[in-house]
Amino acid sequence: MAAKTPQQGQTGNSSKDQVQGEGDYEAGRRYDKAAHEFAQSGQVERAARDAAPGSEEEAEQMQQAEQAGKSHSKGEGPLVSKKRKA
Repeated sequence: MAAKTPQQGQTGNSSKDQVQGEGDYEAGRRYDKAAHEFAQSGQVERAARDAAPGSEEEAEQMQQAEQAGKSHSKGEGPLVSKKRKA
């Protein structure tokens, strides 16, 4: 059996509900729901601890990776920059 395309697996949806890419509304709703459920789950602190660097060397590598990523950035928009805490 061949894999279904997004349109083949859906019935009764208008074409505007099937937008893909950055306008994929269903994916956005799923993400928002999952993010909200995770935030309410009480697991955020544990996940933050688990993501923390395990050593000074790992912390340095993470810092270098962050700087490398930022070097390709055009910077933050004015609204994000004003809200951001140092």
